[in-house]
Amino acid sequence: MQSFAGGSARRLQAGDIVPKGLVVGGLGLGCNWGLKATHLLPPDIVVKLMKDNGFNKVKLFEADQSALEALGNSGIQVIVGVPNEMLALLAGSVQAAVNWVSQNVSTFISHNGVDIRYVAVGNEPFLKTYGDTYQNTTFPALQNVQAALIEAGLGQKVKATIPLNADVYQTASGLPSGGNFRSDIYDLMISIIKFLDNNGAPIIVNIYPFISLYNDPNFPINYAFFDDSSNTLIDGSMTYTNVLDANYDTLISALEVNGFGSMPIIIGEVGWPTDGDTNANINYAQRFNQGLINRILQGKGTPKRSTPPDIYIFSLIDEDAKSIQPGNFERHWGMFYYDGSVKYKLDMGNNRSLVAAEGVKYLERRWCVISPQANFSDPNFAPSISYACSYADCTSLGYGSSCGALDAAGNASYAYNMYYQTMNQTAGSCQFGGLATTTTTDPSQGSCRFEIQIDISKHQKTSSHSSSWATRLQNSLMVDSDSDAAAGQNIHKGEYQIPSKREIFIEQVEQRKSTKRYTDGSTSIYLWLMLFLKVPVKECLLEIFTVAVLDCRIGLKQGRVSCPNDLCIGSRDKTSAEGRKRGY
Repeated sequence: MQSFAGGSARRLQAGDIVPKGLVVGGLGLGCNWGLKATHLLPPDIVVKLMKDNGFNKVKLFEADQSALEALGNSGIQVIVGVPNEMLALLAGSVQAAVNWVSQNVSTFISHNGVDIRYVAVGNEPFLKTYGDTYQNTTFPALQNVQAALIEAGLGQKVKATIPLNADVYQTASGLPSGGNFRSDIYDLMISIIKFLDNNGAPIIVNIYPFISLYNDPNFPINYAFFDDSSNTLIDGSMTYTNVLDANYDTLISALEVNGFGSMPIIIGEVGWPTDGDTNANINYAQRFNQGLINRILQGKGTPKRSTPPDIYIFSLIDEDAKSIQPGNFERHWGMFYYDGSVKYKLDMGNNRSLVAAEGVKYLERRWCVISPQANFSDPNFAPSISYACSYADCTSLGYGSSCGALDAAGNASYAYNMYYQTMNQTAGSCQFGGLATTTTTDPSQGSCRFEIQIDISKHQKTSSHSSSWATRLQNSLMVDSDSDAAAGQNIHKGEYQIPSKREIFIEQVEQRKSTKRYTDGSTSIYLWLMLFLKVPVKECLLEIFTVAVLDCRIGLKQGRVSCPNDLCIGSRDKTSAEGRKRGY
């Protein structure tokens, strides 16, 4: 993700890195639907939420079975993703690509009536921070997937492409007109673009004005939005009043200088988070997304290209299990909260405003808060909060965030409640060595919301496999101890182990294998719950499902691990290169 600034504050610069977003586009509105959450909304509710709010395009990051089934005959156009972890497999085997397309594209089109338009091969694989990790596998995977689509008779209907971070292009002059592709991947990018052009496929780029502001304290803030022309960038006869236009036109210049000036472009991710940073707030998110939607509804393009691109806003719904390596804001990109409730008002055109999800079922109206008898000098007080936040999402407690103004008692209550809700209000999950108690009085304060989680058990008949399994996984994470705080101390000592209920995972593996329709994407959704809840175990937990192959076998039944470290993307083994990189 790349950012550009302009105006009197400083010259336009290239190379800033950016996160993820939702979809709004050309002939309609689009959104990104992410699944990295501890309590997923049932897919049928999400699909209705999209339709009720006028979203007729959606981008998925993986081929999740339940999500795709819910999208069947919905009238919503779909981009389905291939995770980066599958690129090597698809690059090395045409048959693997054929099987993947058969199971994750053809089947859902023919049997479920899903309107799949694109396969997104990887996600930002050439991001600078990845180095050359995916540089040798992405293009071959793209070629094999497109060949598989053609073999399946879908070559004219479904196109394979690659969602790219905006850091794949840059400008030496500091102006959009100087755009070209990064020198270290120049030849690779030209090969990919030629291939996309030959197959009538668009290029997808993710652009994040918020990250421009996040990374640069001198970035002119109004230049990130669409309603202020106080900061302008002059490039010959063209004037830029916002960073999105400047960034997008830099890509157009890069395409033009290499002979592909008319190539179609999709903005795959763009949006604004509402929490986790001083500039990630509801007011700015409403301002940015309203300006973005207004441009789409008006059919407004950029100085270099008057035709508006398809735009996918990031994101539809918050995801409380996303990695926060880029920043605490990563879990708060949604236009809707975790439960599909509306965060802020947006005029969607034709006198329509955002409407909330319907039919959501919640846990009991009960919160976990600090006990009135709690002693702040208790040696378990600080460890108990650390323990709670290691399993639940406490990103709203950060400086400048929605709950950043809470006092010590408020911080503890928020942490305890997030843990309590994440664990489905299970008995024993609001103890913390006597420091916590339950209440039926809402402890929310001002902008700080104390949530009640979705009751997954009440949705089990209609919810995704991901949701129902999340409940079982969370139960398996419950610490069998008289004191949550004591367990927290054990965790910090490295003594905590997943209970014997790990066979839940094995059962799920066997169930997926027996259905003959299992994918890396759908399975990794479940495992993300483990990985991002920071389960302190040493085994390799990320089992990469492929077409009838387990590249990374866990062997939990035998009590051993038999997978190479380089395949264990989510490994807690500190000898794993990936584990070290992620700070595990």
